[in-house]
Amino acid sequence: MLVIRNRLENMMHITLRRPDDWHLHLRDGAMLEGILPESARDFGRAIIMPNLVPPVVTGADAAAYRDRILAALPEGADFAPLMTLYLTEGTDPDDLAAAAQSGLITAVKLYPAGATTNSDSGVRDIDKVMPVLERMAEIGLPLCMHGEVTDPAIDIFDREAVFLDRVLEPLRTRLPELKMTLEHVTTKDGVDYVRGADRNLACTLTTHHLIINRNHMLVGGIRPHYYCLPIVKRAEHQQALRAAATSGDARFFLGTDSAPHVDAAKETGCGCAGVFSATNTMPLLAQVFDEENALDQLESFASLNGPAWYGLAPNEAQMVLEKIPGEFPATIETGAGPVTVFDPGFAPQWRVRR
Repeated sequence: MLVIRNRLENMMHITLRRPDDWHLHLRDGAMLEGILPESARDFGRAIIMPNLVPPVVTGADAAAYRDRILAALPEGADFAPLMTLYLTEGTDPDDLAAAAQSGLITAVKLYPAGATTNSDSGVRDIDKVMPVLERMAEIGLPLCMHGEVTDPAIDIFDREAVFLDRVLEPLRTRLPELKMTLEHVTTKDGVDYVRGADRNLACTLTTHHLIINRNHMLVGGIRPHYYCLPIVKRAEHQQALRAAATSGDARFFLGTDSAPHVDAAKETGCGCAGVFSATNTMPLLAQVFDEENALDQLESFASLNGPAWYGLAPNEAQMVLEKIPGEFPATIETGAGPVTVFDPGFAPQWRVRR
């Protein structure tokens, strides 16, 4: 990565490979059409989450969804959706393998049933999907995991840590050849677990979990646009995530988990979980890495580690970030309604050069 300092103008420019987003929600219909340009503007590729209604469970579903995404792209946009299948207890291993062999899908997504938005069709008994997971291990198809248990007896702030013990460790012991991505890690427990893995395990980290903790969401009033799943944790966990993101360790890379909901569904008595950060992720990450004195690691985190994990070449195109205060829209207007953009709680000091 090239870092150029212009002392006369007190400006910093960072040039890096165009980044990718390894965990993205695009939704469908009018919402897809409204928010897709926000990701396509900065990112070359993205792993697309399959939790639609109904979910993307077959190769035919994935092909149809990919076609809708491509049709919604702005003219001239250079953006490749990397499709996934939603793992259910009825998933057909042969259909899954055919979709992978054709290049249609890049991964399969495991949602514990009831863990997050549109996850009711997810897995309740891991034993019932073992034939599918074994097939995935055979063909080298990665499993992306929402790493939380849904046992109502487990405190919501402990669900990730318990998942590591109850689900992930036994699964890795039982099927060590399966390549797994632990998505949107939110705890020091998760970071330490990934660091301790000798192979076949990596994780994504979100923009918002690097910037906010549960005090930001709860102190001085409830802020519904900070509510997400997995829920934000204590400041000590936030600091562990920042240390992992800026470490240069190839097992940690960007997955925004940008998840749009219209404001009416967030600002209500029982609001939806999700933070929409596609619009301003790269300038905010530059600020985080600048604060951590780790700007030299931003390209690895945002542009190199993810492609290497998924066996892809990094993007050839480049992005220039410049240290100039920038502004972002408070909301994105879509045909489904307004969507609030993630507010980091500070004045952004970086922007993408256009």
